[in-house]
Amino acid sequence: MTAAAHTTITAAINDLLFTPSLPLEDAIERHFTPDYRQRTDGTWADRAGFAEHIGHLRAVVASGSIDVHEEFHADGRTADRHTVHVVKTDGSEVGMEVYVFGEFGPCGRFARIEETTLLLKGAETDRDLGSARA
Repeated sequence: MTAAAHTTITAAINDLLFTPSLPLEDAIERHFTPDYRQRTDGTWADRAGFAEHIGHLRAVVASGSIDVHEEFHADGRTADRHTVHVVKTDGSEVGMEVYVFGEFGPCGRFARIEETTLLLKGAETDRDLGSARA
């Protein structure tokens, strides 16, 4: 990607969660810098911790979709509000509204994301799905 082009939340989530045929490391490499950091609901993870989280989600998510309600990009930064809808492997459904602020690296991949999540649909045990690990 050139500095003018950048990834998007939609592209990243689709590759990470809803394209199981794409190897996890390939999906992460496509959308996130080597020094990527993410804070979800107050908890920080480095790229390795993020990979562990996504690996766990891939084991519990059967299918899903993302709806981006608002999205803004300027000066290497991004902000959005989106809802992720998933059907878990046990058949239960989860809906999460997510508020994101982030920064792109010069390569156009995410270098940092800080997000907060709001459970819209699902069991109370699904509340931490945004940061859950195995």
